[in-house]
Amino acid sequence: MKYTHNKDAFADCVFDEVKMKKYLPKATYNLIVNARDNFSEVPPKARDVYAKALCRWAIRKGATRYTHWFSPLNNCTAGKRDSLFCLNRSYNALLKFRGKELSKGEGDASSFPSGGMRCIYEARGLTQWDVTSYPFVKDGCLYVPSTFCGASGEVLDKKTPLLRSCKALDKQAVRVLNALGEGINHVYAVVGAEQEYFLIDKSLFDKRPDLVYAGRTLFGAAAPKGQEFDDHYFCPINDRVLDFMQDVDRELWKLGILVRTEHNEVAPHQHELAPCYTRVNLAADSNQITMEVLKQTADRHGFACLLHEKPFSFVNGSGKHNNWSLLTDGDENLLEPGTTPLQNARFLLFLAAIVKAVDDYHELLLAAVSSHGNDCRLGGYEAPPRVLTVFLGQSLERAVSIATNGKWRFGIDILPNIGKNTDRNRTSPFAFCGNKFEFRSVGASTSIADVNTALNTAVAESLRQFADRLAHAPNVMKSAGELVTETFLAHKRVIFSGNNYSDEWAAEAKLRGLKGSDCVDSSLALTNAHNVNLLSRHNVLNLREVAARQKIMLENYINTVRVEATVALEMCRKHISYSAEKYVGMLAQTAQNKGALEASCQTEQSSAERITKLLQRLEIRMLRLKKLLNELSSSGELDDQARYCRDTLAPALESLRRSADMLEALTPAELWSLPTYGQMLFGVK
Repeated sequence: MKYTHNKDAFADCVFDEVKMKKYLPKATYNLIVNARDNFSEVPPKARDVYAKALCRWAIRKGATRYTHWFSPLNNCTAGKRDSLFCLNRSYNALLKFRGKELSKGEGDASSFPSGGMRCIYEARGLTQWDVTSYPFVKDGCLYVPSTFCGASGEVLDKKTPLLRSCKALDKQAVRVLNALGEGINHVYAVVGAEQEYFLIDKSLFDKRPDLVYAGRTLFGAAAPKGQEFDDHYFCPINDRVLDFMQDVDRELWKLGILVRTEHNEVAPHQHELAPCYTRVNLAADSNQITMEVLKQTADRHGFACLLHEKPFSFVNGSGKHNNWSLLTDGDENLLEPGTTPLQNARFLLFLAAIVKAVDDYHELLLAAVSSHGNDCRLGGYEAPPRVLTVFLGQSLERAVSIATNGKWRFGIDILPNIGKNTDRNRTSPFAFCGNKFEFRSVGASTSIADVNTALNTAVAESLRQFADRLAHAPNVMKSAGELVTETFLAHKRVIFSGNNYSDEWAAEAKLRGLKGSDCVDSSLALTNAHNVNLLSRHNVLNLREVAARQKIMLENYINTVRVEATVALEMCRKHISYSAEKYVGMLAQTAQNKGALEASCQTEQSSAERITKLLQRLEIRMLRLKKLLNELSSSGELDDQARYCRDTLAPALESLRRSADMLEALTPAELWSLPTYGQMLFGVK
């Protein structure tokens, strides 16, 4: 069937600007837009009018229920489905969705991560309508984007800090622009989040306990071919995958998410989609919806969609490139170099603020992208290294050099050769790409709320310091020029435009005092006074809330490694040992049959002995892993347990894998009970 988009159906299931103008009185519409732009409250009467109009629209779209849709402190979304109706005294159904139901909800928060901020008996969780995001209808339910907190006001979600960081960034950016004499009311962070994922046949997925429980393959010998021929990237999409992609496009189109590009990625069975840019809070919601739609649609097409950062060894893992930029309320991109002296000056000032933010708060930014899954991906020759640096490119570095050597008059002269940077550095974690920065270290499965909260807040702090200095400057342009010079000279250590994979850079990074960190170290650095002071100063998170997030990160890391070790032991018992022992039995029977015929059975004996030795080694490593797993709970405090998982348990699991993969390589395919890499990635029978 020919696939077409109905232009009129775009965002058909979203109560967006077009629907608001149609269903709301002009005065109410203006109040809603004002609240959205200024992060303020909607007056009670306007809430009632809005709720009534929203309900009327949602029912026409087939909704019978509504949910306050929020992002708890995991990478999922949540919400309970309430009826839009109630019973009146005559026990007849009566529509009941007013401003009260729209604005706030209550549910059981005891089963969501809280990082120790709540006792087990403190079950009350409160949701509040997020006016900055659009409600939508999906699966017969009206989704009301919301924030989530505890009864005492503690922040229990990812949306609230993101919105607060947007407000902080807006405030400080406007202060800087006003100091430069520009009449700007608001500045918004805009994001386009590229999403990488794998598709494999669902029937094969269901036969792999490690994929089902852990999201990645804990065992698997390399297939004869991987991605060394670069023959999958951008290649023609096969019909079955194309049908899936078109179905995803249709679902996202109705939900107001326009997929600009989709293509095959580097690894076999790996793909990517990239949406249009939107304000960061909308982008975060859209990306959560996109991940859900990918998984649901894959299931309908007989696929399993894998969002783990490293589902298969020996081929590339999956990231989520976070393309971040700044727009004014007049839709002017502050990271566009421009063609006038003032635009050049403004661009360099904001560029300097971003470079400073990356250097000053690299620990916070690394913590925002850290997870066990990303530990499996970062640092390989497929993804950015763990050391966080900024790529500017040669032309922009030359322009920065001119701006800092005193030969350019800030706000008067035009810098030469500041055009769109046509080159891209795929080895850089944080790369300038003409009018945006691409943060390439974000993991495929994670919410982009965390990384954008950290990025917004860090940049807001740089801009705050700039604004304070410019506010008292007798000559603003002269002071701005001095700020740019001082900032680039002070933070030039994080600017690197070369090959981040090279051994030479690894040595150079150490000389510059730059170092990366894994999930455990990043989690522990989260509560450093430097980071806590930043988040508190801009009212994003307080010390207790930061400490809670640290605890959740450590718990997630520990639980992930624990689950992987447990699944690995079960797979060894039920699949790997069984298959290999069955083959040894067949070899023994063949040797016995040959012996009866007085034929040589040396080949069978040699193979059986080799496999038996590997089985013995596998058993020893299984016993060791089981012992280490049992000792995990007694290995000390949470940080000690996390280090134990990283330094002891995870290496033991890798050691077990090596033995298992050697057994797979020696065992006939018809006896191996687990789908192989060849089957999952290449369809080999």
